[in-house]
Amino acid sequence: MVILGIDPGIARCGWGVLEARGSKLEARGYGCIETDSSMEVSLKLAAIYKEISRLIKQHSPEEMAVEELFFNTNAKTAFVVGQARGVVLLAGAEHKLKNHIYTPLQVKIAITGYGRAEKRQIGRMVKILLNLKEIPKPDDTTDALAIALTHAFSRRISYKITQ
Repeated sequence: MVILGIDPGIARCGWGVLEARGSKLEARGYGCIETDSSMEVSLKLAAIYKEISRLIKQHSPEEMAVEELFFNTNAKTAFVVGQARGVVLLAGAEHKLKNHIYTPLQVKIAITGYGRAEKRQIGRMVKILLNLKEIPKPDDTTDALAIALTHAFSRRISYKITQ
C-alpha cells in the first residue's frame, strides 16, 4: 500500500509518501511545498493543488492521509489553512484516492504513544520508524510523514480486526 501523507498549510504544505508492505515501512519521498508570501491566496492555492496533483501522478498512492485542521486562536490563519486543506482534499478526490483524516492528537498517540508529544519527539520517532539518517526538515515534512505512518498503523489495526 502506498500512502500520501499531507500536513496542509498555505505557506508550507508538508508531504510524505510511504510504502507499507506488511510490517515493513519505507519512505519513498518527502518534502514541503512552499509558497511565496507575496502571492495572492488564490495563486497559493493553485500552486498547492498543482503540486499535490503532480505528486499523486508521480508516486501513484492508493490512499491519502491528511491532518485535521487544528483551530487555535487566529481565525484568519485557520480559515486560509482550511482553504489549503480543501484543495489538497480536492486533488485527492479528483485522482480517486480514498482520503483519511487524522487529528493532531491521533497522530501524536500513534507515533509516540503520548498525546502531548512535542515536535522533536515526533521527529525522532519518524526518523526511527522509517530508518532515516536524519529528521526531515521543516517540521511540516516530518508531520506529513507522521500522518502517513498514522494511517499505515490504523490500516493494520483495521485489517487485523476485520480478518
